[in-house]
Order: sequence, then C-alpha cells, then structure tokens
Amino acid sequence: MTRDIVGHGGPAGGQPADIEPVDAFRGRLRAWLPGNLPPEPDGAIVRTDERWAHERVLQRQLWDGGFAGVRVPREYGGLGLTEEHRRAFDEEAAGYDLPFSFNVPTLGILAATLIDAGTHEQKLRHLPAILRGEELWVQFLSEPSGGSDLAGCLTRADRDGDVFVLNGSKIWSSGAYVADYAMCLARTNWDVPKHRGLTMFIVEIHQPGVTVEQIRQTDGTTEFCQEFFDDVPIPVSAVIGEVDDGWSVANRLLVHERMAVGGGSPYTAGRTSKHEVGDDGAELVDLIRRRGLEGDPHARLLLAEATVRSMVGGALIERLTAGMARGTLPGSAGSVMKLYGAESVIRRAEIGLELSGEDAVAWPVGGETTGARLGMHSLGRQGAALGGGSNEIQRNIISERLLGMPREAAADRDIAYRDVRRSGR
Repeated sequence: MTRDIVGHGGPAGGQPADIEPVDAFRGRLRAWLPGNLPPEPDGAIVRTDERWAHERVLQRQLWDGGFAGVRVPREYGGLGLTEEHRRAFDEEAAGYDLPFSFNVPTLGILAATLIDAGTHEQKLRHLPAILRGEELWVQFLSEPSGGSDLAGCLTRADRDGDVFVLNGSKIWSSGAYVADYAMCLARTNWDVPKHRGLTMFIVEIHQPGVTVEQIRQTDGTTEFCQEFFDDVPIPVSAVIGEVDDGWSVANRLLVHERMAVGGGSPYTAGRTSKHEVGDDGAELVDLIRRRGLEGDPHARLLLAEATVRSMVGGALIERLTAGMARGTLPGSAGSVMKLYGAESVIRRAEIGLELSGEDAVAWPVGGETTGARLGMHSLGRQGAALGGGSNEIQRNIISERLLGMPREAAADRDIAYRDVRRSGR
C-alpha cells in the first residue's frame, strides 16, 4: 500500500494519536517481511550500478509497507518512533535484503544532519524523497589538498544576487557518481578565521558545471569519486543553517558520521555482517571448520578475540547512544564509538586474513569464496581509520572535548583565512 506523507509510518488503518506499541510494531513487521523483501544475498554485497538501483527499489518497498524511517519525524515522512522500535526492526529484519547503502551516508549522516540543521522547507522537500528511495545523498567535504584539516577548505562559493557560484574540487565522496544530492562545505568569507567563513550547501550533483570522476581502488572498485565545480549556481535557499556558519553544521554532520560509521546511528535501518564488523562470528567459525582448524589453539584464540571485540562493541554502542540520548554524554562521545569501530574493523580484517591462509591470497577465477572476500576486504581495511575523520583526529577530540585536556596548538586559529600561509602560495 502506497502512503502519502501525511500519516506515513503509523500502523495500518489510520493516524494514531499515540505511538504504536513496540510489540504491535514488531508483529506487524514480522508478518510483512516474508512476502515483501527477499533474503539477504550470499557472498559480499558489492556496490555496483545494479546494486544501487536495487537498493532504491528496496527502500521504496519499506516506504510502501510503512516501515521507512523508524526514527525520522512523522511530519517529514518517517515513523517518528523510539529507539526500542528501531532495535525491534533490526532484530526482525536480520537476514533480509535491505537497502544498506542508504544507511551510510544517506540516512545515518545526511538525512540526520538535515533533520538537525535544515529548514522546514528543505526537510519537506528532501526527507520523504529519501525515504521513498528517490534520492541518494553524499557529502562533499574532503579536498585534494586538505588532508584532515576540513576547515582549511579552498572550494569557494561567491555570492551573486540570489545565488552562490561554486568553484573548486572535492574528493573521496562514496558513490557520488550515482547519487542525486550532496551536502557541500564551501568557503564564503576569506576575511575571518577559517572556521568562521564556511557555509554548508545542498548541491544537485547531476547538473551543468559539476564533473564527477570515479577513482579506482586497490581492490578494483570505483566507488570513491572526485568532483570538480566550474561556476555552479546554487540558490540561496540551498544554504543549510546560516551563511558563514557552516562549521556548526559540519560539526553536527561529523557527529552523525561517527555514530553511523561506529554503528550507533538512530536513523539507519537494519544491520548485516556483510557491512558491519560486529557480526556473530559464524563466518569465522565456518572458515575454521572448513580448514580443519577446530583444534588449533591459535585459531581458537583469534576467534575468541573477534567474538569478544564484537560483544564489547555492541555494549559500547548501547551505552554511548543511551548516554547521548539522555544528555549525560556530549555528541563528541561518538568519537569513542568511531575509534573503537575503526580499530575493530582493521583487527577483524587481520584475523580473517590470518585464518584464511592461502585462500585469501589466490582463488578460482570467478569463484566467490570466504577467503576471497576476506582477502579483498583486507586491502581496504585501513579506510576504516579514515572515514569520519582519522583515528588521530578522534583521539584529539576525545582528549580535548571528553577528558578536558588542553587544545592542540594552531598557528592559524585567529588569522583571516586569506592571510594564512598555504601550499602553493
């Protein structure tokens, strides 16, 4: 049944004044799933063009069934339910094919930021479209010359009447070539210190003046992209937050990114061991058995380590998200989640590689094996320490904002950005 925005997300049969009980929601979802979503596919889920298109269809299925956006406010097309409802969704939907690529970055990062900082009109325009699977979003933050200094943004947006004119380049944008919109941080004021002269914009990707180039990775995938902007007009209505206050919006975005990458976003839908490191260990157990290592003490030790890391990660996510929801922990606590998750991703890849042995080094052409998947995964494992901010950045945030240690010295903190010495000038 296709629903319109008004009332979308309530139980079938009307718009209740009260929130649907968790048990009723769970039962409704359990009855709906078998006839509406296919089982999770075997093997690795690779973000091909076909997979992106398929996930749009899956997201639309959730919308039509009344299960899209469990935590998104009702007035913007979501269910407006609680964290307990979201957990029930994750539990019941385990094992089904879900639009996981919508989780990060579209739902967990960009939609979440739009909910926090967007105007009412921006939310009405975009959030229901996202939940219907019509809009994929990415973030245009990193720049070729920027490294970890996000505030050292050189992409500029110059005001010209009712529009800003965007010029510059962004990089490492996951899936930008198939996405529809981006949140783009650009410099709008060069006469103030770098953090105070930035603005966040909504940018339509496929328009004249925007060029998207895919970057081939070590594992052969081309998901990461670089974008080039040549006199791209952006309407003033596409500003998120206030002009020259984009750093505040970027900070909210980064909080959501760390929570989403760390596994604690309230806006994602479903979890899978193919995308999350915190799995139940079944893959490694199967691998050990197939290689005849059941009695190998080192293999058992590695399995135990992976299992304990997964359990600790789940408990950490629960504790931190609950603390942030109650207000007893600041948003910067998401850096703890992100740091632990990144280190666990890397260690889990190393464990998988070691247990796979030669199976992770060579495999039959066209053959999808556990060893092949773990071997390919190991090639990109270090990316977990970069997405959402490097591990070093997370440690700085934890030390300064959570532990109250002195801030790291910065020579350009109180200088107008046009006077800051930069590479090439």
